[in-house]
Amino acid sequence: MGGIVEVIALGVPAGLGEPVFDKLDAALANALMCVGAVKGVEVGAGFDAARMMGSEMNDEYYMDEGHVRTRTNHAGGILGGISTGEPIICKMAVKPTPSISKLQRSVNMAELQELEISISGRHDTCICPRIVPVAEAMVALVLVDLMLISYSSRFLQTYTGSMIPSTKRSKGITSGHFASNSSLI
Repeated sequence: MGGIVEVIALGVPAGLGEPVFDKLDAALANALMCVGAVKGVEVGAGFDAARMMGSEMNDEYYMDEGHVRTRTNHAGGILGGISTGEPIICKMAVKPTPSISKLQRSVNMAELQELEISISGRHDTCICPRIVPVAEAMVALVLVDLMLISYSSRFLQTYTGSMIPSTKRSKGITSGHFASNSSLI
């Protein structure tokens, strides 16, 4: 039996991610699709968004004790590839385990012959509970990675002028260019 696993990241600061090539939702989808047995990933409303009107999908903003918040979270805490400060919500479709006791048809690749196989032993009926800690770890790794990139970029923007040797400055790597190019970090 397969299932849906949901991971919610709370307390993520606004501003993580990039609007084009290093989108937060793309990084999360990539990491979560790397988890074994995951066959699909959605962020926020995900595939349900295809059936919504724009007026339903848009998250309304309001002020809450000096903080901008949203009444709903259809975007899943990410807009335009950048975190909004709202909870980040990801769901994964997990396929059923292929290790079942029922006879299955296959092919012996060494002899190129069709055969029936029977798998014996103890196997999980559903592997979703085993996916949960792995998915949580993958989301945490993506978020920490983007936080390190974000904070190191801010550090470089402040201190780069005194850290880059003058020979590099003369070759066109100025403090502004170096600090804004996250691929150099």
